[in-house]
Amino acid sequence: MPIDIDIAHVARLARLDLSEEELEGYRSQLDAILGHAAQVQSLEAGPQEEPAHPLGLVNAFRDDERRPSLDRDEVLAQAPETVDGYFAVPPAMDAE
Repeated sequence: MPIDIDIAHVARLARLDLSEEELEGYRSQLDAILGHAAQVQSLEAGPQEEPAHPLGLVNAFRDDERRPSLDRDEVLAQAPETVDGYFAVPPAMDAE
C-alpha cells in the first residue's frame, strides 16, 4: 500500500530550501523506508522463546539486613558548613 507524501510540502514546513534533485533523493529514501516498514508489519509473529544468554540471568542482589548507620555528629563534623544539624549547600537556583 503506497503512501503519497508531499516531500516539498514537508520541506517547506521544516523551512528547508531543497533543490529538485534533493527532493527526489529524499522521496526515494522515504519510499525505501516505508517499504521496509510495510514488510515488517506484514510478518506474523507468534509466541517467542526466551533468547539465549551467555551468562545466565540471575539477580545478584544481597539480602536486606539492618545495620547501624554512620554517626550523625561524626559525619557533620566533616562537612564544610552545617546549619541546624544539616549540610549547608548553595542554592540550586536563584529565587527572583
